[in-house]
Amino acid sequence: MKRFLPIAALSVLTLAGCANTAGYSGDVYSGNQAKTSQSVRLGTIAAVRPVQIQADSRAGGLLGSGGGAVIGGLLGNQVGGGSGRQLATVVGALGGAVAGTAAEERTNRIDALELEIALDNGSDVVVVQRADRQFQPGQRVRLIGSGANVSVAPY
Repeated sequence: MKRFLPIAALSVLTLAGCANTAGYSGDVYSGNQAKTSQSVRLGTIAAVRPVQIQADSRAGGLLGSGGGAVIGGLLGNQVGGGSGRQLATVVGALGGAVAGTAAEERTNRIDALELEIALDNGSDVVVVQRADRQFQPGQRVRLIGSGANVSVAPY
């Protein structure tokens, strides 16, 4: 049983970071964007600010909280005896659920950039995307797409 705990803990923490964050990149297109016409607007980077994106978990947070509760309960069950053991199991499960949720949220954060762009038509827009390339104020860029599907690329 004691050999099982480290393996279970590593498995849960590994699975907790399973959010698909590729879609937040300016270089990744979804399948429904392929072979479709997209609008292009030109502009200049006015400001760049580092931010983070909290990616959604594919399991809806259940891996972190559920896995943490199981591991915490197993660890709590190793303490004491009788009703003390039951109490330690419950406390361990609750503490594990909280810790597992926090761990999953941390692993699902990705570094991103908030790009303020002065468009050539006189309007300003802000786009947040994964920080997988460098942008500088004054740099000319293309905004590709529209609405919720806009990516910024160098011009």
